[in-house]
Amino acid sequence: MARLFCCITVLHLLLLFKLNISAEAGVVGVNYGMLGNNLPPPNRVIALLKSRNVTSLRLFEPNHDALQALQNSGIKVILGTLNQDLQMLGAPDPSFARSWVSTNVIPYSKTVHFRCISAGNEVIPSDLAAYVFPAMKNLKAALNAAELAYIPVTTCVSTAILGASYPPSRGEFSKDSSLVMRSVAAFLAANGSPLLVNVYPYFPYVDNQEEIPLSYALFNSTNVVVKDGQLEYRNLFDAITDAVYSALEKVGGASIQIVVSESGWPSKENGDIATVANAQMYVNNLIAHVSGETGTPKRPGKSIESYIFALFNENLKPPGTEQNFGLYNSDMTEVYPVDFTH
Repeated sequence: MARLFCCITVLHLLLLFKLNISAEAGVVGVNYGMLGNNLPPPNRVIALLKSRNVTSLRLFEPNHDALQALQNSGIKVILGTLNQDLQMLGAPDPSFARSWVSTNVIPYSKTVHFRCISAGNEVIPSDLAAYVFPAMKNLKAALNAAELAYIPVTTCVSTAILGASYPPSRGEFSKDSSLVMRSVAAFLAANGSPLLVNVYPYFPYVDNQEEIPLSYALFNSTNVVVKDGQLEYRNLFDAITDAVYSALEKVGGASIQIVVSESGWPSKENGDIATVANAQMYVNNLIAHVSGETGTPKRPGKSIESYIFALFNENLKPPGTEQNFGLYNSDMTEVYPVDFTH
């Protein structure tokens, strides 16, 4: 996650996922990270999700135990590449990209529903940013050659890509990001693929508590907090998302759909901000918001495909809040109850 505007009992887990979360009703998925040395094995996790008809999951990298467990589950999977593979994936010689697809996608293509392939996670802007667009092209070419052209290729960005974000209509990409994002946007628009965006109201709130009301960050405000021309904002999540939409429009990407690939709130390690109560409130309010057809002020009238960060607290992530975005502890006890019934 980037720190700019932008992560039991078996009975408890079964209760959480008792609803069939369908694409038609608004996709609410989960991020399944594995940076822990005490997490349950993938087959147990996927079996639980499968038994409850959870339909969307994000994997940050190809984990073959998880992919094997996902076979014939009906769960749609966003599959990421490792950031350190981007340079080879984007090389002039596309053989590594072909090998990556042959190893990680083709063996599962008949039994796993790949929602999309993400070339890297939050590397724009950075030294790796230049490899993202060529990696996307090579991966798409490899999928096409394997007769898997129906699988979209995209990348995942944080709101570190934005140079301006307030008000949302003035959203634009930063100088460090604009060239790469222009190429990425052209690719996505041409292929009808979404852009994955990690949206965390928590971080701007923490950095601007004097100016941002907590209720605005937690979806609790009943009043308009930001008025942007004719558009009115009652929550920070929509404002962040629409700022990225505005930036996309400025580089010819008006047709691109945003998929919120991560959003969440930590449950401890930051005083009275990162609390179980606030995390529970944010996540439940988020699910209710994105599952409905309100949309955002800029893109109203449809649900927002979104993925909660994250399924588990992961003890190998950096100490502090990073380890505490999970819905569940490593022993599969819930950190707090979540209502997926919206």
